[in-house]
Amino acid sequence: MQEALSQAKTLEELQTFVEGLRDVYDIENLVYHSVNASGGQYAALTYAPDWVERYIDKGYERIDPVVQGCYKCFTPIDWKALDWSNKASRDFMGEAVDAGLGNQGFSIPIRGPSGQFALFSANQKDTDEAWAKYTDERVGDLILIAHYLNEKALEIEGGPSQGPVRALSPREKDTLTLLALGHNRAGVAEALQISENTLRVYIESARFKLGASNTVHAVAMAVTYGLIVV
Repeated sequence: MQEALSQAKTLEELQTFVEGLRDVYDIENLVYHSVNASGGQYAALTYAPDWVERYIDKGYERIDPVVQGCYKCFTPIDWKALDWSNKASRDFMGEAVDAGLGNQGFSIPIRGPSGQFALFSANQKDTDEAWAKYTDERVGDLILIAHYLNEKALEIEGGPSQGPVRALSPREKDTLTLLALGHNRAGVAEALQISENTLRVYIESARFKLGASNTVHAVAMAVTYGLIVV
């Protein structure tokens, strides 16, 4: 997979890669969508063109729970865990299913350099049980693919790439890893057997070294650059 991706030299070849990846993972749809700090967008996806055009024309990103929910977090999330309670969200999903999308989905949010935000999503028609089994078995692969694909897209577009990153200390890595796994600050401090004030020092130090705007950004950068493994 990584070797095939490394050979891609254009955005069109990334689209071909995503289409091939869909067949390799025996799934109905894969979607990579990136927005940079200035609003420029790029997508490589396998949705039907008619649905993509409708989505853009209607500005559905404003109500899409996947986009809205993933923008607020950095950990992978199953679509069932998102908030579909309001009528606009339910109507949106109904339209999506009518357009051929599956009822199940799994998304990985990515935060790259200079404010870039991207999503890598898998979509399928399946039962809850079968989908849970599918994602449990492949979550590691999907996370790696998401970050490799994002790095390649940034490289091709000539966008900001990873600059020099100062090494994190073992304690800083432990801190960011536990935060990435979903622990709150109190839980991280307890796990590391340190005070929350000391924990704050580690977090701020890691943020400074990574040039991150906040804690979530620091964790995302550490994952993207391979400084921690979740």
